[in-house]
Parts: sequence; structure tokens; C-alpha cells
Amino acid sequence: MRKTLFLLFAALCGVMTASAQDLIVKRDSTKIEANVLEISTETVRYKKYSYPEGPTYIVPVKDLAYIRYANGDTERYEVSVPATPLMPAAPRQEAAPGVRQYEIGDLYEADGVRGIVCLVSEDGMHGLAISLDEIYLPWSEFRKPDLRVIGTTDRSDGRVNMRIVEEYIAANGLSWDDFPAFKWCREKGEGWYLPSIDELLNIGHNYNGGSRASNNRRAHKFFNDRLKAAGGKRMDRLVNYFSSTEADERNAYTSHMNIEPPYVVEIQKYGKFLVRAVHAF
Repeated sequence: MRKTLFLLFAALCGVMTASAQDLIVKRDSTKIEANVLEISTETVRYKKYSYPEGPTYIVPVKDLAYIRYANGDTERYEVSVPATPLMPAAPRQEAAPGVRQYEIGDLYEADGVRGIVCLVSEDGMHGLAISLDEIYLPWSEFRKPDLRVIGTTDRSDGRVNMRIVEEYIAANGLSWDDFPAFKWCREKGEGWYLPSIDELLNIGHNYNGGSRASNNRRAHKFFNDRLKAAGGKRMDRLVNYFSSTEADERNAYTSHMNIEPPYVVEIQKYGKFLVRAVHAF
């Protein structure tokens, strides 16, 4: 009898432990039932409590009010207020005669490169053009038990990641067919590449008018209309786009064009998600 009671108690404890969950509460009062995996100075990685086998989500620490862990402990996050600039930003200077200045949504067409401007420098003369078309492709073809780390960890420049993939292919006797998303971008011609996660995030912000604090329908309609007018396909706001930045042997970082966070999600490399190429100018 005593042994039976002990086994029942142990089983009950196991159920209680399995059902334990963390609660992430954001500054906008959004509550997320989660299993927190990792916390860094900038981000929190978690899986949805209702879908523990699903994708890993990422939320910026700056968006958090507090996390209440399964054991009852609470970790609160202070608001960081940026310093007030001493001077307002300088207005854009006029370019020299014959030099064009670009804005988000302009059609870029030069030296055989054709796309819509999605990132632009302060002087308006440099930036990124995004491809007019998109496609569903896997990041790579490797599955269990052949999952592997490629080393494309650069977050700010997808060109660096493209070179790393090229070197990995040469060193391991592979082909671009093993990396469909990269291959598709590369075959658009010299200089086209799969954007890094930070480039992809900035594209998403600019697509929404520079901020995702509210739904700027005018901004993304303007961008989509420019794509369509150039003979391209509108951006999808509901499906994630692959970046060239690798998370681990199984996952790559993705982002979307919608206003709802999280904006960065880790997704299996062998899944088919949207791909757009970019070209620097």
C-alpha cells in the first residue's frame, strides 16, 4: 500500500512538472504561455507551450515587462530610455548633377539589375534593391541524420553568408542544388544574394513605412503597387521569408512583413518558405 501511494505521488509530480509553463508578459500586456529556452542580453528564445515541438520563437528583451517562470520566480525588465539627440538629423543634401537619389519603393534599373528599392542610405545614393519575384524553396536539403552547421552566422550582410556557402560547397564536394534558396538568388546574376536576418528585418520595417508600431496600410500598399507596376509579385505579409543567417544545424532565421511580433523565428532549413533576392547598389 505504501509503495502504491509513493508511485501515485511520483506520477502526479511528473504530470505537474510536465504541465509547468513559463509566462512571458510584454510591455503592451500581451501574454505568451511558453517554455523559455534561452535568454541573452538582447533576446529571449522560446517555444509555444501549446506546441513544444514547433518552431523556436524570438522576442526582443526591450519588448518585455517580465517573465514569470514555472517555479514561481519573476524576472522584470527595466525600460531603457535613449538619450535625446543634441541636434536634429541633417536634411538630405542634394546630389551632384546627374547623380540620382533613391527612396524606398523606387524602381532601381541599372547595369542589368532591376528591382524595387527596399533599403537606402541617408544620402539616397546607395542601398538594396529587392527582386520583383519570389519563390517557395528550402534553405538547404539536409535532413536527419545529415543535419549540419554551415557557418553562415553573419547577421548584417548576406553577401558574407553567400561566400561562406560557396566555400562550404567547394570544401565538401557539394553543389548549389544542396542549397536551393541560395542557388535561386545566385542564378539571378552577379551580385544577387539571399539577405541576412538584419537586412530582412529592415526590409520589413521599410515595407511598413519605417516602423511596425502600427499597421501602415498606405506604406505596404505603395510598396506592393510599385512591385506590381514593375511586373513583379506583391510581398506576402503572412508567410515567413528565409534569411541567409543560420541559427543552428537544423534551423535558419526567418522574418515576415506583418506588424505582429515576433519578427524573428527559427524555422527548419529543409522546409519550404518564401525567398526574395536582394542586390546592393
